[in-house]
Amino acid sequence: MTNPNGPRTGRPPVYAARGMVSSPHYLASESGLKALRQGGSAVDASIALNLTMAVVYSQMSGIGGDGFWLLAGGKAKDVEAIRASGPSAAKATIEHYHQQGHTGRIPDRGPLAALTVPGALDGFRIAHERYGKLDWADLFEDAIHYARNGFAVTRSLADWLVADEHLLNQYPGMAETFLPTGKPQREGSFLAQPKLADTLELLAKKGVREAFYEGELAERICAGLEPDGSPLRADDFAEYHAEWVTPITTTYRGYDIYQLPPSTQGMTAIQVLNLLDGYDVAGWGDNTADYYHHMAEALKVSAADRDEWLTDPAFVDIPLDKLLSKDYADERRQLIRADRAIQPGDITAGLRYGTEFDKPAPKGGTVYFCVTDSDGLMVSKIQSPYYDFGACVMGGDTGIIMQNRGSFFSLDENHPNCLVPKKHTFHTIIPALAMKDGKPAIAYGTMGGEGQSQTQAAMLTRMVDFGYDVQQSIEAPRWLFGRTWGMESSDLWIESDVPDNVLRELKRRGQPVKLVGRWDSIVGHAQAIRWNEDTGFYAGGADPRGDGSAAGY
Repeated sequence: MTNPNGPRTGRPPVYAARGMVSSPHYLASESGLKALRQGGSAVDASIALNLTMAVVYSQMSGIGGDGFWLLAGGKAKDVEAIRASGPSAAKATIEHYHQQGHTGRIPDRGPLAALTVPGALDGFRIAHERYGKLDWADLFEDAIHYARNGFAVTRSLADWLVADEHLLNQYPGMAETFLPTGKPQREGSFLAQPKLADTLELLAKKGVREAFYEGELAERICAGLEPDGSPLRADDFAEYHAEWVTPITTTYRGYDIYQLPPSTQGMTAIQVLNLLDGYDVAGWGDNTADYYHHMAEALKVSAADRDEWLTDPAFVDIPLDKLLSKDYADERRQLIRADRAIQPGDITAGLRYGTEFDKPAPKGGTVYFCVTDSDGLMVSKIQSPYYDFGACVMGGDTGIIMQNRGSFFSLDENHPNCLVPKKHTFHTIIPALAMKDGKPAIAYGTMGGEGQSQTQAAMLTRMVDFGYDVQQSIEAPRWLFGRTWGMESSDLWIESDVPDNVLRELKRRGQPVKLVGRWDSIVGHAQAIRWNEDTGFYAGGADPRGDGSAAGY
């Protein structure tokens, strides 16, 4: 049931009966829609969309990164999930980094930051093997075209080229590709990636196992990175396989909510909803001090458990049943006061490590998108190289930007997320899926490191508690509690169209409010698709904070 008095939006939701896509780049959305129109499945469309995104939105996406999938409906059995995140290399030891002169932290950028196997491509493979309808090579057509013949730089990419110019200039392959004139390209300028085009053509022809994980691309990547210290070797690629995993779940206002299990922060998103489930959220009203205050507090409480426990469950026995239970949420909710913000140190008591270790805030350069098809299959998908432009280094001559996800490992051997060979690190990226009466109802998600669980909660509460449509839920003012790019302190970043009296009251309660502009990218680029059984239409929404669109047919 939508709210007829909900806020006006800058663009309308998109309605269609047969299929729908939503992504943060308009060309990627068109690639997904093209696959659907050709008779492809939601998986085919997701792969075609993601491949185009890897070319035109390289600052936030790429085949050198990881990815996670949630799928339901159509021929899927219940809700299925794919973990396509690679582990650390066999030679990625604490000693290796000590020998390279790094005893504090793993470098954020460069070859030493490239220490985990890119997993996204093998996720494409296993998803296509199970649900693909179109030929594998056909899914690469648009991506190859844009890489070979060029595309127009969007505002987001233009902004990131300026922000990262100093980094791009440190690595010749990056500067050659993204600063072809020696300075950042302006919005609307031409940009091509011919080396990446060659790589995509090889992948289209031979497939990911033969060409990438067990073939020449892995050899070429490692040959380019090894001389400068990367521990990745071809054997690491050959041993890796993406996998189908069992998602984790909770309930919220009659919906069954699904997330990826550890080592992703899906547990955090579930804990936030479990905490909110004990409140009358609708009674607070949207865009009020009570709403923003409690949403920020729920994140603080859930993030404390995340930072204490989250890592590869193969290495740490995470008490997941307890952490995800409603009873535990009832207990933790007692830490939240309506009149006073939780301050640093308020929630360390009783945790395993408290302040014993440095627990830096996760960052992220990520794309989220969602797709549905005429068979009723719904895909919620997220993909990332970790930071903007990942490790900011190319994998040899392949044109592939390598992820720096492994730089989040700790070099303290007692830390829960310490570096160990063949280990999966703490992952920020999380797609979300809501089911209603056993059927897929809402696919939703966002990019943005710590902001992901917060923005997911914002979209879901606005749709479920306030009756907003998908576009209203995306465009409404958002916030980010935590540290963001380059920031040392955890603040409550909040968009400027929140009323002044609300901002004043949040400050009075002790929230560290910092104002950002309307529709600011700091709070992420969100997308969503919702199914309305009464009308028979999918409704798609896309975030004006990004460069994307929703499209259906």
